[in-house]
Amino acid sequence: MTPTTRTRSSINLRDRITGLDTLTPLLNGRSVPYTNLDNAASTPAFKDVLDAINQFMAYYASVHRGTGFKSRLSTVAYDQAHEIIGRFVGADLDTNCVIFGKNSTEALNKLASRYPLQADSIIITTQMEHHSNDLPWRKHAQAVHVKAQSDGRFDESDFDNQLARYAGRIALVAVTGASNVSGFIQPIHRLARKAHAAGAKILVDTAQLAPHRQVDMKADDDPEHLDFVVLSAHKMYAPFGTGALIGPKSVFLQSPPDHVGGGTVDVVTLNSVTWAGMPDRDEAGSPNVVGAVAMAVAAQLLMDVGMDNIAAHEEELVKYALERLGHIPGVTIYGETDPAKAHEKVGVVPFNLDGVSHFKLAAILGYEGGIGVRSGCFCAHPYVVHLLQLNEEEAAAWREQMLAGDKSNMPGMVRASFGWYNNTDDIDRLVAMVERVARGDYEGEYQLIPSTGEYIPVGYDDALADYFLLAR
Repeated sequence: MTPTTRTRSSINLRDRITGLDTLTPLLNGRSVPYTNLDNAASTPAFKDVLDAINQFMAYYASVHRGTGFKSRLSTVAYDQAHEIIGRFVGADLDTNCVIFGKNSTEALNKLASRYPLQADSIIITTQMEHHSNDLPWRKHAQAVHVKAQSDGRFDESDFDNQLARYAGRIALVAVTGASNVSGFIQPIHRLARKAHAAGAKILVDTAQLAPHRQVDMKADDDPEHLDFVVLSAHKMYAPFGTGALIGPKSVFLQSPPDHVGGGTVDVVTLNSVTWAGMPDRDEAGSPNVVGAVAMAVAAQLLMDVGMDNIAAHEEELVKYALERLGHIPGVTIYGETDPAKAHEKVGVVPFNLDGVSHFKLAAILGYEGGIGVRSGCFCAHPYVVHLLQLNEEEAAAWREQMLAGDKSNMPGMVRASFGWYNNTDDIDRLVAMVERVARGDYEGEYQLIPSTGEYIPVGYDDALADYFLLAR
C-alpha cells in the first residue's frame, strides 16, 4: 500500500521542525524550500527545543556552585537533563549514570579510555561500525571485527565464532544499534545475552538508532541488559553540541577520570587528590548546560510522540523509497532492497547511479534540486568497501590515490536518510531529480575538485552572504 503524501504521524511533526520551509537558491536562479534527506548526519532542531533554549537563556548561569537564583535554576535544569536522558534509555540511575560530553565520538573515546582492560584484552566490534565505534577501541586494545554478510547484514554466526575463539579474554562487545550506511538494525539484546554469557559487557552506539527506535537498557540483572549506551543530540533534533554516555557508576568510580580539572574533585591538596562521585568526576570543566537542556527537551518530545509511532511512519518512508528508487534504470541500492523488509532498517537508503560519480550526483541534487543528501563513505570505510564489493586490488589502488591527495576516484554512495518529519513528497522530489540525472537532463557543467572529490558547477557564485555568514 502506498503511503499518503502526509501520513497522520507526520502532519504535526513537520510543523515542529525549525527551518522546514526555508527557501534556498538553485543553480538556475530560482528558490525552493529545502528538502533535507541528510538526517543520518544531523537533524534540524525541534522548534520545541529552540523555544525551550530561548526561554532558558534568560536564566542561564554557572551550575553546581553558584548561590544566585539563576545558578540554582540552571543547576536543577542540568541535573534534570541527566535524569531525563536516563529515562529515555530505560537506565536505572541508582546504579548507572549519565555523562554529558561534546558528542557521541567523545563519549566513545571516554569509555575506551576509562574501561578496565588487561594487556591481552579483546574488544569485539564489527565491520559495520562508524569509525567512532572502531578507532577508539583499536587505540586501547586488540579489536576483532565481526564480518558483515554479502548483503551488508551483521554476520551473527561469525560473532558466535569470535566469542568462542577469544573466550576468557573478551572485555567488551562494541556494536552499532543501527548502521549509518545501510540502516540495518542490530539484534542488540540477543547480542547482549551472548556477550554476558561469555563474561563480557556490551556497548551499543545508538547514535543512529535512538532517533528512530526505542532504546531500552533493561534492568541491570537482565541477561539482555545493555551495559553502556551512547547517544548523539545532533541526530535527535537538538544540534547544540552534546552527546551522552550511560553506563554503570562502578566502572567509572574505580579509576581516575581521563580529563581532570575543575569539577572533578572533592578535595585537593598539594600532595593528594580525592575524586568526586559520578557524574561529576567525568564531566571536567564548565559543562555545556544549554546543550544538555536541549537534548533533554528533544528526548521528552520523542517520548511524548512515541517511538513506535515514529518507527511506523519511517518504515512507510523506507518502503516507499525502495519502491520508487528501485524502478529507476541504472540505480543500485545497497543493503536491503525489498520494500517488504523495510522494518529491518532505520530510514537510510544508500544508492548509486550507473555512470555518475556519487559526488557528482549529490552535487546535482543539491545545486539543481534543493535536496540535501550525503555522499562518500560516511566515516565507515571498511563497510562501504564491502558493500561495493571492491576487491583488494581495487581497494589498494583507491587507498594509494587517496594518500597521494587525490580523491577523484574515491568509492562511495549517495545516502538519502529520513527523519520523522519527512514525507513522500520529499521522496518524490528526490526520485524526480535522480530520473533527470539518469536521462542527462541537468543544467550545470560540473568541475571535479581532486583534493576533495567533490563537484561544483562551473561559474556559479554561491552567494552565502545573502543568507548568513559570520564575517562579511
